Amino acid sequence: MKISIVTISFNQAKYLRQCIDSVLLQDYPNFEYIIVDPGSTDGSREIIESYGDRIVKVFEKDSGPADGLNKGFSLATGDIYGFLNSDDILLPNAFQIVSKTFLSNSRFDAINGSGFIINEDGSIAYRIVSSKFTTSLYLLNAVTVFQQATFFKAKFFKKVGGFNIKNKTCWDSEFFFDIAAAGARFKNIYDDLAYFRLYPTSISGSGRLYTQYQKDHLRIYKEATGRDFNWFDKVFCIAMRPIKWILTPAYLYQRFLSVYSSSKRKLNNH
Repeated sequence: MKISIVTISFNQAKYLRQCIDSVLLQDYPNFEYIIVDPGSTDGSREIIESYGDRIVKVFEKDSGPADGLNKGFSLATGDIYGFLNSDDILLPNAFQIVSKTFLSNSRFDAINGSGFIINEDGSIAYRIVSSKFTTSLYLLNAVTVFQQATFFKAKFFKKVGGFNIKNKTCWDSEFFFDIAAAGARFKNIYDDLAYFRLYPTSISGSGRLYTQYQKDHLRIYKEATGRDFNWFDKVFCIAMRPIKWILTPAYLYQRFLSVYSSSKRKLNNH
């Protein structure tokens, strides 16, 4: 089973080598690594070039992250796809776990793994567990997906035509919604597969695209249901959020541990 990984990179030289090494040092015999860089000027391209033919390189302009991912996956030849941001990290043995999971659960088309949120300096903030993923739960804002630990069959990428290049905020979750709507069956696993780096200047950490993110989610809702999101839907969403705790007990347990650990740290600081 061949695994294809795509990384989109733009001026992330500070973290890039650690990201690349986490992929290339996987103890797995059959994978390919594709990096897309639309024009970094901070030394990132020199870092990428230093790995020679161990990396498939795409050095051309794109219209944003989703377009970059599509360009990368257009060259992919694997059975299973995954994508990793240039400031994130795969854990050792991730590919081994992914391969074994798919081979022993052939009726599933995508897996959602677990992992850790890390700070800018690489220190662990807390662990995150993906919750059950369905189209209905997604539309109700009742899912948590750890993108860095999510892998899916290549045939579903091709079936939905890849990522929506007009989406600049949640292209990843819209893609997962699209493949689920196209029939992909998701399986949760609780193995830790990756680190997600969250810091003030990152897209997720800054929150600067939150307003546009809300607009994108409302658009996805309308396209899926044929109507606008209304006040009743908002109330229903709030009421339904605990459902992901019920459907995924491990998620509830991990949330409890995160809150407990955070409270303990605050107490120790006084």
